[in-house]
Amino acid sequence: MELPAMSDVMLLSFFVGLFALMASVAIARGWLRAEEEKKKASQPVAQKTNRPKKPGSKKQKQQQRIRKEKPQQHNFTHHLLAAALKSHSGNISCMDFSSNGKYLATCADDRTVRIWSTKDFLQREHRSMRANVELDHATLVRFSPDCRAFIVWLANGDTLRVFKMSKREDGGFTFTATSEDFPKKHKAPVINIGIADTGKFIMTASSDTTVLIWNLKGQVLSTINTNQMNNTYAAISPCSRFVASCGFTPDVKVWEICFGKKGEFQEVVRAFELKGHSAAVHCFAFSNDARRMASVSKDGTWKLWDTDVEYKKQQDPYLLRTGRFEEASTMPCRLALSPDTHVLALASGTSIHLYNTRRGEKEESFEQVHGECIADLAFDITGRLLASCGDRAVRLFHNTPGHRAVVEEMQTLLKRASSDSTRQRLQQQLAQAQEALKSLGALKK
Repeated sequence: MELPAMSDVMLLSFFVGLFALMASVAIARGWLRAEEEKKKASQPVAQKTNRPKKPGSKKQKQQQRIRKEKPQQHNFTHHLLAAALKSHSGNISCMDFSSNGKYLATCADDRTVRIWSTKDFLQREHRSMRANVELDHATLVRFSPDCRAFIVWLANGDTLRVFKMSKREDGGFTFTATSEDFPKKHKAPVINIGIADTGKFIMTASSDTTVLIWNLKGQVLSTINTNQMNNTYAAISPCSRFVASCGFTPDVKVWEICFGKKGEFQEVVRAFELKGHSAAVHCFAFSNDARRMASVSKDGTWKLWDTDVEYKKQQDPYLLRTGRFEEASTMPCRLALSPDTHVLALASGTSIHLYNTRRGEKEESFEQVHGECIADLAFDITGRLLASCGDRAVRLFHNTPGHRAVVEEMQTLLKRASSDSTRQRLQQQLAQAQEALKSLGALKK
């Protein structure tokens, strides 16, 4: 009968010991906490206030995140740089000058198209108006001939969208997209679009061998198969008479878009070809009147052509000038021809080179103009400025080779002038070109 009593005593002793142990642990923890608080309290106040704050606050982390997400804008300086347009927050892929010379349109992957006023280019502030591209972004943009609308190629939608421009009382514009986009017809990525200055048709070209001719209502008038293995570039001539393309083959093919007397579409017929390169053609350009063309090829050369020929009588274009451009043999190139055809601009990678087409000599070079490869290159309608894009900025350069070409031309014509009125007019143009060069510090003595 004593065993159960003994077990009760042992159990009671166990619980008493456990309680004592827990109490000891609690007392020890309280003593350690009190000691730490004493140490903190004993530190001088000046040490607390002078100690720099540790990075990692919520606001600081947000600022660091913003800095990481937003890359720094590429910086470029040059004495011939006229302006830099910097309102886009994404990379600019295309630009277009309006036919009236008043505006420049740019599109970027920030889902916007911006319309810039050209009269502000040489001012400190550069104004622009923004058109939003809903749920997509534009890769290509072109003004309509009347400058009351523009078209864009949608990156994700793979189709054309038309935006109408309505002028406001304050002088700005309201941009409204039409209710329906053009139907999807291309099976490969589109490389260029264009609107004829006559307003009669639209062209789209894809990287396979397809060029489509549309009416303004979104109906396909004709499909052109270029038979060039692939297309690298295509464009409408400024006179709206021709469409041309280049690609894997060493030539540029040109078609005439024929309309009737009443404005109805008739047919597309082969006009002529630029033959003379020995490798694929990267790019080409028409002069304003389509009487001259320029091309650049993977064979490392550029060429200037006389295309004012009777092609219906099988007459071929004449080669006027050939120049070397070694960069074209290793990478794709962009090309722009000045309105008077005196200057050829070639872009490869992030650099631009300007050539005098009368002598075939390089006159200016701009290195590392953009942080990304140059995506587009164009002269304004006056030929005095050259625009380029390749990152989040458009950069505008003074066309000094163009002014020098005018000086050379006027000096030559003055020797042949027979009347005082002609001589006076030429002398005035010569003085203007010389004054422009002097103001830019580019007048050769």
